[in-house]
Amino acid sequence: MPRRSKQQPTKSIKSTEQTELKFPAPEDEKLEVSAMETWLWDAACTIRGTTDAPKFKDFILPLVFYKRLSDVFDDEFPRHVEEFGDEETAHEVIEADHKDAIATGCKDRMVRYYIPDEYRWERIRNHGEEGLGEFITTATRKVTELNPELKGVLDIKDYNETQSGQRTLGDDRLAALVEVVSRHRLGLKNTSPDVFGDAYEYLLRKFAEGQGQSAGEFLTPPEVDWLMAEIIDPAPYTTIYDPTCGSARLLIKPRLVFERNYPDQKS
Repeated sequence: MPRRSKQQPTKSIKSTEQTELKFPAPEDEKLEVSAMETWLWDAACTIRGTTDAPKFKDFILPLVFYKRLSDVFDDEFPRHVEEFGDEETAHEVIEADHKDAIATGCKDRMVRYYIPDEYRWERIRNHGEEGLGEFITTATRKVTELNPELKGVLDIKDYNETQSGQRTLGDDRLAALVEVVSRHRLGLKNTSPDVFGDAYEYLLRKFAEGQGQSAGEFLTPPEVDWLMAEIIDPAPYTTIYDPTCGSARLLIKPRLVFERNYPDQKS
């Protein structure tokens, strides 16, 4: 029987040269709401000693969103590899198609969002601690450049930021956060389409509770969303306006009520 080589500890990594870490989550995993909440709270606990509670979401949510984008790209990519014969060619064709679609305003693209190979989630997870904050910031901004519709959503956080000359979130804590975010797959078959909204709502509620406040001070509870939508009961060609629109959930709910009540109407 061949002798197994002794594994080296990976808790503290100071070099970008390392054995590639494998994702623990199976591709057919389905992330339920309760599991998502436990997962997000674990993520918050990895950094809450270094930052105020309201800032949890500023570090966590962009990473969750980034992983969702990367996992969806990973879901879409294999069929193009099969079509074009190899990964390099597939990347070249997809990138050219995406740039052309952005330039011409075409909505019919080969992939929803283009994530370059060097910035896919596995690259972030296997980067190592040293320089991780700078790498993640570069990755989010580069992906935003390639997908302009993500501007102001994905590129809002500098993971290398400092306060009073010290890092707000050191690379060691950031690496721990990345590991927690890596626990679950967020591909097309793994989560609901509204996973980002659910994550946002949960983290807002948790940090509000931590400050002795009601989550309703930060986000309208979903039960109120649905109640308002049912009261409005929009008919075809109704116009609805939210003067303090944030996540747009107050606008989405009436649309869903409309589609339920008027399944044959496309207005």
